[in-house]
Amino acid sequence: MKPLKRKDYEARLKPLQLELAAMARWASHCGARIVVVMEGRDTAGKGGAIGAITEHLNPRQCRVVALPKPSEREATQWYFQRYISHLPAAGEIVLFDRSWYNRAGVEKVMGYCTDEQYERFLQQAPVFERGITDDGILLFKYWLCVDQAQQEERFAERAEEPLKSWKLSPIDLKAREKYADYTAAREAMLKATHTTHAPWTLVDFNDQRVGRLTLLRDLLDRLPDTRVPVEPLGLPPLKGKLHKERYSVLKPIKPQRGG
Repeated sequence: MKPLKRKDYEARLKPLQLELAAMARWASHCGARIVVVMEGRDTAGKGGAIGAITEHLNPRQCRVVALPKPSEREATQWYFQRYISHLPAAGEIVLFDRSWYNRAGVEKVMGYCTDEQYERFLQQAPVFERGITDDGILLFKYWLCVDQAQQEERFAERAEEPLKSWKLSPIDLKAREKYADYTAAREAMLKATHTTHAPWTLVDFNDQRVGRLTLLRDLLDRLPDTRVPVEPLGLPPLKGKLHKERYSVLKPIKPQRGG
């Protein structure tokens, strides 16, 4: 199948983004709390999918959470503790660019946690998610799927493109050799944490544009009816003449010579 052309992609994306804007109005109107978890292999396309959702939403209402490595203090906390403060209040939408599921993926495969910590996570994650969904938070968990051949192409693109080099880390290079290990870790994670109250949805992201459209359509279809009457504000004409901006041209500052 040929990749979806940009022109066709943008034509299909716009109506979905209009629905997302309506969803945001609905969330603000009724006080809904929405969490979207984006997980997947390196290069899968999490950032692009999140960008497609947030592009036309108010950043004061819709936040992206991408936490760095835990601090020394955070490493001694209950594992889920540092994620709790980022959960949404009424009317807010939070998208996790990677989430608490780091423990079931990167930390497990790369040996950054103990077997005991890993097993405890698999036991506690469904309980943690039961708690937040019972409290009324709408939780959506997505895993973005990408074949190893496609992943290698994207790694090569990052290595060759200076503007994308920041996306390639030493951990990514080590992870390239562990594709099968990540597959096994994902299957164990799905078996333990795919529940009726917080199910996983797997989306094919070998074609990232098609993947984004599929994910957005699924997300919107799983929300309740989000139509809220909109009263247009209108833009009445200003009275009187228009004013020009007044400003002074600043002179260049001459560098001071050392004394």
